[in-house]
Amino acid sequence: MGNKLFVGNLSFNITDQSLGNLFAECGTVASARIINDRETGRSKGFGFVEMSSAAEAQTAISRFNGADNDGRPMTVNEAKPMAPRESRGRY
Repeated sequence: MGNKLFVGNLSFNITDQSLGNLFAECGTVASARIINDRETGRSKGFGFVEMSSAAEAQTAISRFNGADNDGRPMTVNEAKPMAPRESRGRY
């Protein structure tokens, strides 16, 4: 089990800081990042949290997966490695 978690179905109003504070209930948060749209700067509704240990990550999954966050049930699971993107070529 890794330490990096995918957190989905988040409120569009949540910030990196508030996400980190939320997950700090389960242990030490190494990093917390909300993914934003490049063009609008608005949250895409998901992010990543890195806990300091695998045990803390498992605790966070148990505590927050399906938990209510601003009226939305969060999805929390282990983050999968990013799949390689195919080259789009040069324009």
